[in-house]
Amino acid sequence: MDLKTLSRAITQISEEKGIDPEAVMDAIESSIAAAYKKEYGKKGELIKMKLDLKTGELKFWQVKTVADENTVRMEERTEGEVIEEAAGQVPYYNSERHILIKEAKQINPEINVGEELEIPLESHEDFGRIAAQAAKQVILQKIREAERDSIKKEYFGKEDQIVSGTIQRIDRGNVFVDLGRAVGIMFYNESIPGERFRIGERLRFYLLAVQEETRIPGIILSRSHPKFVNKLFEMEVPEIGDGSVEIKFIAREPGSRTKIAVASNVEGVDPVGACVGQRGTRVMSVTNELGNEKIDIIEWSENPEKFVSSSLSPAKVSSVEILPRREARVLVPEDQLSLAIGKAGQNVRLAAKLTGWRIDVRSTSRPEEALKEGVAEGEKEIVSEEIIEPAPIEKTEEKE
Repeated sequence: MDLKTLSRAITQISEEKGIDPEAVMDAIESSIAAAYKKEYGKKGELIKMKLDLKTGELKFWQVKTVADENTVRMEERTEGEVIEEAAGQVPYYNSERHILIKEAKQINPEINVGEELEIPLESHEDFGRIAAQAAKQVILQKIREAERDSIKKEYFGKEDQIVSGTIQRIDRGNVFVDLGRAVGIMFYNESIPGERFRIGERLRFYLLAVQEETRIPGIILSRSHPKFVNKLFEMEVPEIGDGSVEIKFIAREPGSRTKIAVASNVEGVDPVGACVGQRGTRVMSVTNELGNEKIDIIEWSENPEKFVSSSLSPAKVSSVEILPRREARVLVPEDQLSLAIGKAGQNVRLAAKLTGWRIDVRSTSRPEEALKEGVAEGEKEIVSEEIIEPAPIEKTEEKE
């Protein structure tokens, strides 16, 4: 056996797959043990081996579990009892897998029931084609398992983070992203509507989930999730990272417009100014990453009238009337009406989602006239790890 070539191969596989060299060595030893069993062993035997990389010596042994009459069933099997065994009953005695305590004591006087006894086997280095094929399948399977575990350890627990990757291929709207050691997938409904991708293009993504059930850990990515905007601002705005500025709510229609409500936790820090940045550099960086998606940054307030009024930015609001059941009637000048409602009601719709209030926008010149597109229902928005409740309701007198 060419030990130098083998050692180099182990190192190369370890580096390429990002797995421990010991895991590669374990895969090789398991594969040789599988080949030995195929060529020289019997069905049901548990065979293990050890390869010495310094000398090239191969050592084989059979593993048997020490048992007695209380831990195995000695009677003949029946079809019904096989089903019982599968359901967790005491297993049947198998001479290839078990050895009775009396026999085991003759080999190792200190061994006890339940322990494993290793019985040395004759060494062989010549294996047939079928045995070699079995060895190949085992080593490929073991390396895949080790690579899967390595990827899972690297990405598991990193959900809710930003990752960078290169567009690898696009299949029926689903985008496959090369993340380095793994490939992530962004499903069609997780991409920004209207966004076009180029093979080889490098982008940022929100790590939505890591699925363990699949053969290869599924790394699910998103660019349309509201938290993607949240994490981008965390990267661009140091004040968010250190906790002096907090993003309270996000309402987003991917590819079109996003509204975020921010608050300061430190006196003297302007939350809106911190997010906008000098000459708009910070918000512009986020906007560029989102494909020029428009972003409205407003200051969060505990006062419902003030918060609802700000949420309709960039429109100027004349007055806000708080009504029962979390409804706010907003009056705006006639020339601000279309701006407050937005195209197809988008601005008022996002404002309602941001605040959690039902907003009814009307003109100051026609306060009694309700507008179809000027009414939007409030919803709760997920920002961080929990659903944040909308601004508290202040006590107001009910209007007649």
